[in-house]
Amino acid sequence: MSARTVLHEADISRALTRIAHEILESNRGAENLVLLGIPTRGVALAQRLAHLIGEISQTPVPVGALDVTLFRDDLAKHPTRSPQPTDIPAGGIDGRTVVLVDDVLFSGRSIRAALDALQSIGRPAVVRLAILVDRGHRELPIRPDFVGKNIPSSRQERVNVRLRENDDAEEVTIEA
Repeated sequence: MSARTVLHEADISRALTRIAHEILESNRGAENLVLLGIPTRGVALAQRLAHLIGEISQTPVPVGALDVTLFRDDLAKHPTRSPQPTDIPAGGIDGRTVVLVDDVLFSGRSIRAALDALQSIGRPAVVRLAILVDRGHRELPIRPDFVGKNIPSSRQERVNVRLRENDDAEEVTIEA
């Protein structure tokens, strides 16, 4: 398989900085904001965004992890998925602006599962979606609020996000 790099480390950094500014502008500051990353790479991205937002606004932003495994509609097809811990920051999500963070948006099914998982935990005032890579091919009516990069791809291609927290590299590639 041939892979081509579509985002390098500097591109990822710029995209996350832009998303952090957009989140702050949309929320009119960092007050009442909670970032929840969807494991695995969404958690690392949420932590980075929380750090950037905190630096820009001088306000710490709670960050956590939201596992969606048991809420997926394809669990019967992929029973080997192992749940990751869900970590909701102190203060919870009720009445707060929750930004779900994930690495790649494809069909929208993971985000639908995340919305179901959120509903089982509490009731946010607003839920937003931040995605590093939107590759299209939605099967559900889900649209991100904040996007690092739109990367048109075919259904047969695979988009790989590698982050230094989880992998040996910092890049986004497409495999044909």
